[in-house]
Amino acid sequence: MDLGGSVPGRYWHRLDDGRVQCDLCPRECKLHEGQRGLCFVRAREGDQIVLTTYGRSSGFCLDPIEKKPLNHFLPGTAVLSFGTAGCNLTCKFCQNWDISKARADDRLQQHASPEAIAQAALESGARSVAFTYNDPVIFLEYAVDVAAACREVGVKTVAVTAGYIGEAARPEFFAAMDAANIDLKGFTEGFYHKLCTGSLDAVLDTLLYVRHETGTWLEITTLLIPGQNDSSQEVGALSEWVAERLGVDAPLHFTAFHPDWKMRDTPRTPPATLTRARDIARAAGLRYVYTGNIHDEAGQSTYCHACGACTIGRDGYTITSWGLDAQGRCAACDEPCAGTFEPVPGQWGARRAPLFIAAA
Repeated sequence: MDLGGSVPGRYWHRLDDGRVQCDLCPRECKLHEGQRGLCFVRAREGDQIVLTTYGRSSGFCLDPIEKKPLNHFLPGTAVLSFGTAGCNLTCKFCQNWDISKARADDRLQQHASPEAIAQAALESGARSVAFTYNDPVIFLEYAVDVAAACREVGVKTVAVTAGYIGEAARPEFFAAMDAANIDLKGFTEGFYHKLCTGSLDAVLDTLLYVRHETGTWLEITTLLIPGQNDSSQEVGALSEWVAERLGVDAPLHFTAFHPDWKMRDTPRTPPATLTRARDIARAAGLRYVYTGNIHDEAGQSTYCHACGACTIGRDGYTITSWGLDAQGRCAACDEPCAGTFEPVPGQWGARRAPLFIAAA
């Protein structure tokens, strides 16, 4: 395949008025010849939708899996992370805006085939590959092909996504993923409409689909923004929905906002806000609730819901203690801990290591 060229896209249909509608996500962009969707990377060429960024990346890096964040999926291991360009949401608080808001030619300097990425992960010791930095939904064809190549060599795959995907595309996309962290950005339609130009209901549908209709391990992240989605009422409603609809074993991460992109005048999230949110979520019955983007060992460690023992101690992205047996059960009381675990944790730590992958 010619890396860096356009490849035929999936999930679209022709309209009676001559336009072509993209069905990949709920935006349903309707395109004339030569137009691109809001994501910028899906375009109409001739009588079809094409993906213009297949095989092209903004760069590759080895990260701790906890950075995604995933706390119950192969803890302590390295994950090979990469993204492309563009996004199908317009979040004013985007903290990867230099990638997600980039035009394709601005940032995509590395070319790599799916097979080359899988081999690089294997050789580097990464246990998984993460599609991250921008939303992998918009480069579905590339992500699915990389996932298939990874499975051929025993490497798992992770989607870090906002979950803004169409009903038709969900099965193929999530069938390719071993784990996903989905951003539940807020819990009101007003928040999604005002700050993301998106829809809450579409994301909730995706969360329900992944949790109940796939084998993909699911964790959820909510970035708490002062004055926007951090009220006790909204945090409580979100937590209760997760507990009731996704189950009490679904890990929920509350992370701290820092001023960025188009919200530079909004203050940072105080650590006390995250601690309060964690307390609210635990009171709603959730067993695994975490704080992120702050230093909080207690809020980032995992505890047995049955006996209260610390099963995975963490200081940031570093594992400091391990209290699970080889079957993923609490070593103190034999209660199972929800997640995907190996007999011993990885030793990658908090390192971040850029990686170059040859295009072949």
